[in-house]
Amino acid sequence: MTDFDAMTAALLQWASSGLWADASWWQIVLYTLATTHITIAAVTIFLHRAQAHRALELHPVAAHFFRFWLWLSTGMVTKEWVAIHRKHHAKCETVDDPHSPQTRGIRTVLLRGTELYRAEARNADTLAKYGHGTPDDWIERKLYGSHTVLGIALLMGVDLLLFGAIGATVWAVQMLWIPVTAAGIVNGIGHWWGYRNFEVADASTNIVPWGVVIGGEELHNNHHTYPTSAKLSVKRFEFDIGWGYIRALQALGLATVRKTPPRLALGPVSEQADSRTLEALIANRYEVMAQYAKQVRRVCKAELSKLRSQGQSRGARGVNLRLARRWLHRDDARIPVTIKPRLASAMAEHPMLAKLVAMREELRLLWTRSNVSAPQLVADLQAWCRKAEDSGIAMLRDFSLRLRAAQAA
Repeated sequence: MTDFDAMTAALLQWASSGLWADASWWQIVLYTLATTHITIAAVTIFLHRAQAHRALELHPVAAHFFRFWLWLSTGMVTKEWVAIHRKHHAKCETVDDPHSPQTRGIRTVLLRGTELYRAEARNADTLAKYGHGTPDDWIERKLYGSHTVLGIALLMGVDLLLFGAIGATVWAVQMLWIPVTAAGIVNGIGHWWGYRNFEVADASTNIVPWGVVIGGEELHNNHHTYPTSAKLSVKRFEFDIGWGYIRALQALGLATVRKTPPRLALGPVSEQADSRTLEALIANRYEVMAQYAKQVRRVCKAELSKLRSQGQSRGARGVNLRLARRWLHRDDARIPVTIKPRLASAMAEHPMLAKLVAMREELRLLWTRSNVSAPQLVADLQAWCRKAEDSGIAMLRDFSLRLRAAQAA
């Protein structure tokens, strides 16, 4: 036997047994979870928040680590991913959205999300229009972008070398992780089911309030509300692990945060709304409307309590009020057609609810009219506050006072 034959045999034996062939099942699972979580972190921090939305700037060392890891663990090309995601935001929930379950169906996005991604990645117009500003250096052109299969093949080799035959299963999980979690769960369920903090124009939802498994991407409604924010959590009960990693990178000097969600600060109640009040209102319009929605739900609850005290809560009026509590704060386009007659009945039976809805729409006009001058908008805001405070509805009066105390943080 030649030296070459002996070396080949040794390598085959090494690969078949694996360096960690005696690893227990939980050690293999831990390795798999750790590597897939690094992949998730690379997607949310580098591809999503840094590259697609420019919410933070990464040090070249951190940026290149993420690029290298994504080449190994996904084979995705930065320009393709960024372009497709930017187009998703620009065309959200339309027929041009690359992966909206609202137009393509939830089953299609869940089961064929990777196919949708690959099809859009071949669209040269998408890459040219939305892929600007992504890495275009020598290593991107000659290796990461042109030899995508090589990276994932190398990872398979590493897994086999470490664990032997079971390494193929580890590799399969690593390869499926992003298609299932990102292409399926975030792109699919994140636009289909969950809770919403903000009534943005699209159908985005927060899947759960604890963004851990998918790096914080579970907070998808928050992201679509503030797409250029490096932090995806906005409520006290929400947790974004990706933001925790960004803060750690920032502490190490490896990241610079550009933007986080705006915060509505409250100061003394001004004598009347002015240009600064208007500025704070527009900058924090989603939070303001979320607070308004919360108050509408409270009014519905109070009215329902009155019916309950009168023994009428189980009748048609009670049913209508319960539906109003669930749906009345939502945008009209998001309310099922079958529910609208019930809501109309609730507002007819409780005129205060109709007044709250009408005032909400008047308030929304303050930032949706682009052809009105700033002085006129200030005058309209002042008129809205006077109308709210003279309405005789405590909720509107208190809300107006809160607006007059608003300050941009």
